[in-house]
Amino acid sequence: METADEMHAAVRAALAGARVLIMAAAVADWRPRQVAPQKLKKGADTLTLELVPTVDILRALRADDAAAGVFIVGFAAETEHVIDNARTKLDAKHLDLVVANDVSQEGIGMGADENEVTIIGRDGTLENIARAPKAIVADAIVRIIASRLQ
Repeated sequence: METADEMHAAVRAALAGARVLIMAAAVADWRPRQVAPQKLKKGADTLTLELVPTVDILRALRADDAAAGVFIVGFAAETEHVIDNARTKLDAKHLDLVVANDVSQEGIGMGADENEVTIIGRDGTLENIARAPKAIVADAIVRIIASRLQ
């Protein structure tokens, strides 16, 4: 896969028979409006690149019959108003759970060995997972998802 559209198609195909979908991150939020068929040569002093949004896979799934009955978990990597922004994502994308991640904190999140998250449920519950190695955080997230399926 190379594009968000290809990933969207692959996710839809994989949903057949699935009970849970965990979407940890978007493949990309933006793409170039036009793709050059060959190398762009130097010449001009500047180059303007116009970007357009990619398909929002989680948002597209909310009205997709392929996702009917699937427990959907999204992630919200935020730098401010972490819980409020994550709740907005939970509602806007009709998620069952959202994992809120404050990526502005030093030493956790993307590119780090540890993480710390808050899991927000559609029912309004909040569950904090304290700073720990990512494998431990991931295990805790999976355990919370499993407890919601019972």
